Amino acid sequence: MTAEEILKRYFGYDTFRGFQKEVIQTILSGQDALVLMPTGGGKSVCYQIPALMKEGVTVVVSPLIALMKDQVDMLRDLGIAAAALNSSLTAEQARATYKDLERGAVKLLYIAPERLLKPFTLELLSKLNVNLFAVDEAHCISIWGHDFRPEYQALDRLKEYFPNVPRLALTATADEQTRAEISSRLLNNPRCFIASFDRPNIRYRMYEKGKGYLDSVVRFIHGEHLNESGIVYCATRNKTEAVTKYLQKNGIDALMYHAGMSTEEREANQAAFFDRTCVMVATVAFGMGIDKPDVRFIIHVDMPQSIENFFQETGRAGRDGKPAESVLYYGLDDLVQQRFFIEQSEADPVYKQVCLHKLDSMLGLAESVTCRRIQLLSYFGESMQTPCGNCDNCENPPITRDASEDAQKLLSCIYRCSKTNGLGFGASHVIKVLRGEVNDKIFEKRHDELSTFGIGRDHTMKYWRRILRQLIAKHYVNVNYRTYNVLTVSDRARALLHGQEKFLIRLEGDKQLASRKVMDHDDLDDSEQRLFACLRQWRKNCANQNELAAYNVFPDKTLIQIAKRKPRKPEHLLGISGIGEKRIERYGQAVCQVVKDWYSQETVSSGIGQK
Repeated sequence: MTAEEILKRYFGYDTFRGFQKEVIQTILSGQDALVLMPTGGGKSVCYQIPALMKEGVTVVVSPLIALMKDQVDMLRDLGIAAAALNSSLTAEQARATYKDLERGAVKLLYIAPERLLKPFTLELLSKLNVNLFAVDEAHCISIWGHDFRPEYQALDRLKEYFPNVPRLALTATADEQTRAEISSRLLNNPRCFIASFDRPNIRYRMYEKGKGYLDSVVRFIHGEHLNESGIVYCATRNKTEAVTKYLQKNGIDALMYHAGMSTEEREANQAAFFDRTCVMVATVAFGMGIDKPDVRFIIHVDMPQSIENFFQETGRAGRDGKPAESVLYYGLDDLVQQRFFIEQSEADPVYKQVCLHKLDSMLGLAESVTCRRIQLLSYFGESMQTPCGNCDNCENPPITRDASEDAQKLLSCIYRCSKTNGLGFGASHVIKVLRGEVNDKIFEKRHDELSTFGIGRDHTMKYWRRILRQLIAKHYVNVNYRTYNVLTVSDRARALLHGQEKFLIRLEGDKQLASRKVMDHDDLDDSEQRLFACLRQWRKNCANQNELAAYNVFPDKTLIQIAKRKPRKPEHLLGISGIGEKRIERYGQAVCQVVKDWYSQETVSSGIGQK
């Protein structure tokens, strides 16, 4: 049968979508391919049809057991011989699958990467006629990907074990660096197929969280999407449960889904979501492989960790092509929470830095003053010249302030610092130079002699970090994660430096941020904020033990100065406001021990130095 005949007979479609047929022809010719196709775009057809046209078995690598099950169940229902090998199988079930493979009774084998790379599996497959390796969620192989999994990187051994078997890498979200690493690790001279990331039927809206923001969620659902299906994403299980109860209390048919529920509960709620119009409140555990076409809205009540996550999750709305909504609520608490998740993980130190950058890029998108769609597409390397007219910034342009001069100051400081060593320096160092702060490193590098030293002392550390986020998000500044996160000025920044472009920031955003009481202090960098938090915890414990008010031990302004100075000996506390000799005698050793413990934690968690 031809590809078109198989498409019609098994899948019920008359014609291929986009470049599906071209991918199939590439695979049939024996050439490797990289396919980027948004969620719901029909990636699976690109390997399922070649599997039915070629002799032997197609091996599909997937990290998701639930997705494997859905695919195998669907294929078997169509009369296609499919099987899976993963940790959910009993030993008896696995043995039966191995026997089916040996006798040629399987056309598509779905397998987890860990199981694929076991010596027994590799030996078995070497005896079979494997016609294609299709690697789904291929961004997992890249340290630049938003869901990096170390076990995926071992898949580069497929080149060695099966040099003549074509390989197909598929993903819905990958920026240029991720695509490059997928190709270098997994493929040989691949043909690349990249679909547009634009979902013009989705309207994007983003709001900074305020008191009662959940009430606005209720009003949004009641007012615009009553009796329609939608998904509300939350960052944690506890938040998921709280939001579900709040929506139910306000008359909304809401279900719940998170990894802490039993398998039976999750499956029952997922089935109900498909059967009726309702709202699913969930963590990111819900969504992979969900193909419900009439989801009319996606709401994030917590900010995702990356633009890739945001794009993938919002892509579950409007798959039928009809108008759909994406609404994001973000706040400083989200940033603190997501940074905590990243920093406390056991991931590779470089990957942690990549994740922190992606988090900043996500915040940069939320804070942007220009067309959301233009910035979203630019992140994935796609150009769009005309504002979309279908996002909040296009429909109701935010009140902005021209910050071009400040952006030029920061760009100039980055450039002049990098000229002194030919490599560059990290964000904290550059901003401290800009603000005219003095420390040993600045003196050692003679950066106090730079013309940009101190020209930004009229603004806080937080303000400059916000400007930097926008400069990075708009590709005016590059970040080198493999070399200590150093900053360099991109060629694109020339127009801004020469006054040929304007750099705008939200005016109302500044006011809202300034009015909130936040955990960190404006003049502390990220590392110092963590020390400040440790000092506050020590102060709380000390106050409780001595039955004192916390401010009677040390006020916040004193702890801030300690966090800036980082004393390791009691005598180093001299000169800090609010600390006299008696307080040094009483608290000096304890404070210095907090600092030493913080230094140890920073060394372990970072794994790399700061330039």
